[in-house]
Amino acid sequence: MALQLDARPPTAPTPGRSRLSRAGRLSRIDAKYSPYLYIAPFFVIFAIFGAWPLAYTFWVSLHDWDLLGSNPTFIGADNYTRLLADGDFWHSVVNTLGIFVLSTVPQLLLALWLANLLNRQLRMRTGWRMAVLVPNVTSTAAVAIVFGVLFGREFGMINWLLDLVGIDGIEWKSNRFASWVAISTMVDWRWTGYNALIFLAAMQAIPRDLYEAAAIDGANRARQFWSVTVPLLKPTIIFCVIISTIGGLQLFTEPRLFHSGTNAIRGGPLRESQTMTMYMFENAFAPYYNFGYGSAVAWLLFALIAIVAAINVLIIRRLGSSARPPEGKRKGGFR
Repeated sequence: MALQLDARPPTAPTPGRSRLSRAGRLSRIDAKYSPYLYIAPFFVIFAIFGAWPLAYTFWVSLHDWDLLGSNPTFIGADNYTRLLADGDFWHSVVNTLGIFVLSTVPQLLLALWLANLLNRQLRMRTGWRMAVLVPNVTSTAAVAIVFGVLFGREFGMINWLLDLVGIDGIEWKSNRFASWVAISTMVDWRWTGYNALIFLAAMQAIPRDLYEAAAIDGANRARQFWSVTVPLLKPTIIFCVIISTIGGLQLFTEPRLFHSGTNAIRGGPLRESQTMTMYMFENAFAPYYNFGYGSAVAWLLFALIAIVAAINVLIIRRLGSSARPPEGKRKGGFR
């Protein structure tokens, strides 16, 4: 029996089908590689203006580098050894942490409370929300001048108010703790509204039915705030804490302008409020021009920011997990 073979030629692909397959391949390539192209500009800019200066600063910190000289000398970790034994450096560390605590903690608590108020049904809500951002757009120099007058020793309004209640005037600029309070007040006034708007944006993304369910279970506004709002704001709170930590530990302009006059970079005659960034500037530039020593201060400041930010995040996560009720108790509703 003869085997019959089909002599018909193979069917050629149609032009429409080939165009569709080519478009499908391009679509898969686009979906696979285009996200990397979208985020690449950030990493390129960060590498040029962030990573490279950071690495170069570390290289400079390993040298005896006089800005007025021409031949830097490699000395290894000698700058860090000297720095860890430098009393003025540790004095600036204590000042930085003190101002940071006095400014950041009240600032974030006030911002959270203010955002909760602005999230309610208020008259002229848009106007109030715009008003809280006015301090942030005010010139830092103008803020420092106004607060320098308010906290003046002889004619300041704060001491005048204290005198009305029988309290002696405070040396705001020559007393270490008092200068911390004055500078922290300046920082809080300027940045509380900024953080409040961030919290407000996160609050408005919370579904309203969660509050309705909590109200049905008998939760009042305060209970709804702590049991619904705050737990759902934890990612935003962590973000604000990290940003506030970076800004608070890098504080320079406010204490520098608060102590105006000769050699203001020292933060007062006895370095009452000299922060780490001010100490870094004093050593890296005028009057010492020791660029290597100033770079070592910058790297220890970077390490301090990383440590404090990590501790803050761990504390917030621990508080968030401890505030969450157990599964068995959650079925009974809010109490």
